[in-house]
Amino acid sequence: MCDSPHCLHAQAGSRRAFLRTSAALAWTASAGLGGLFSPAAWAAAPPKPENVLSPADALQRLAEGNQRYVSGVMLRHRFAPERPALAGGQNPYAAILGCADSRVVPEYAFDSGRGDLFVTRVAGNVVNDDMLGSLEYAVAVLRVPVILVLGHDRCGAVGAAVKAVREHTVFPGHIQTLANALAPAVRQLGPQHQNVLDAAIAENVRQGVTALAAQSDILAQAQQAGKLKIAGGIYRLDTGKVDFLASP
Repeated sequence: MCDSPHCLHAQAGSRRAFLRTSAALAWTASAGLGGLFSPAAWAAAPPKPENVLSPADALQRLAEGNQRYVSGVMLRHRFAPERPALAGGQNPYAAILGCADSRVVPEYAFDSGRGDLFVTRVAGNVVNDDMLGSLEYAVAVLRVPVILVLGHDRCGAVGAAVKAVREHTVFPGHIQTLANALAPAVRQLGPQHQNVLDAAIAENVRQGVTALAAQSDILAQAQQAGKLKIAGGIYRLDTGKVDFLASP
């Protein structure tokens, strides 16, 4: 009803906002989330535009950050200027499902700043309901383009699973529950392995990569649409290097 430039500009802005919101609702509904997550989070500008990456570029950024960490030429992160933008939201470029081991710190290992990594940690980097729900949130709401299942050598949790399977050791409390969750990686191995622990650690990471998409429709749909890549890696305690594993 108004022909002034101001009105026309406002109408165009309203149409763009409507389209963004409608697209967000459509994607959310297709992922089976219904009205659980607010579409406003999708329409807002990302607080860290440099984190809007393709899955391949996000995985490459992880690799480059790890190279800097290993060589000791890490970036100088300026946290204070980022605080106002990050106070209102987040758009990490990668999610990590890592072990709770205190020697493995993903933010350091990938030379990342605040708001760059969405990190979930549990002993043995086990895929359970809590980890799945957290990573589904990262992908469906925060639009994280890559998930890295990150194991590490000399993992005590996987070592407990080896003892539970090979030596029938029974652990106290909920430690046995954790060992049971990791046992399939040990049972997958044949007797020919010289170093059962190393082989079980790598197998556990591969099984975790497969399990994420197999147990989550949200992650599987994002992967099939090319919006998400799920990868695996092993952190080396002696050097800090992450060896990325081939996709299963």
